[in-house]
Amino acid sequence: MSGDPNILFSYVNTQLRDNYDSLDDMCKSLGLDEDEIRQKLAGIGYQYSEEQNRFIPVG
Repeated sequence: MSGDPNILFSYVNTQLRDNYDSLDDMCKSLGLDEDEIRQKLAGIGYQYSEEQNRFIPVG
């Protein structure tokens, strides 16, 4: 996955909100690498919250 991680953040959170019950479900459905998404978004200060089903700011 290349490109702007901020766009990835927006895309992933929109997909999670509108279409999927979890990051795992989204990644399986779309054929995405969950670890890669987590790493890219951690690099800009976000972590996945299972409770909220979205990426949230760290801290």
